[in-house]
Amino acid sequence: MGRRIGKIDEIDLKILTELSKSSNISIPKLAKKLNIHSSVIYSRIKRLVKRELIKRFTIEVNEELLGYNVTAIMGLNIDAKLRESITDALTKLPEVREISEVTGRFDMILFLKTKSLDHLHDIILNKIATTQGVTHTETFLEMKKTVNPPIYIPAEE
Repeated sequence: MGRRIGKIDEIDLKILTELSKSSNISIPKLAKKLNIHSSVIYSRIKRLVKRELIKRFTIEVNEELLGYNVTAIMGLNIDAKLRESITDALTKLPEVREISEVTGRFDMILFLKTKSLDHLHDIILNKIATTQGVTHTETFLEMKKTVNPPIYIPAEE
C-alpha cells in the first residue's frame, strides 16, 4: 500500500510539471509563468520537498558532448538465486546507467551509454555476459529517442 501524501491540488501539479521540465527555473520566473505569487511558489516547493513528492533537484548531462554517443538497451535473463550479486556487479560498471527488474521475456533491462560500438562490444562480452548468473543477453541499439515530459493532472474524483 502506498504512503499517504495528503491533498495535492492543481497548483502543486502545475509546479511539479514545470519543475520536471527544468528544475533550475527561478522562483520569480516560475511564479510569472504560472501567474502565482512568488511566496506561494516558494512555500509550495518547500512543502513538496518535505512531503517527499520532490525527491531531488538534479541536472541532465549532455553525454554526447562528453563522447558517449552509443545508447543501448539490454535485456538479461539471470539465475534468480544470484539476482542480488548480479545487480551489485552491474552497478559497478560505469557504462550501466539504469537497471530495471521487469516481467516478461527478460528478468532485467539495462540502459547503457558507451563511447563507441567497440566499447559497447567489449562491455557486453567481457563484463556483462561473463557476470556469474547471467544466462542470456539481447542488446538493442537506440536509433532515436523521443522524450515525453510529464504533465501532472488532477485525479478524477
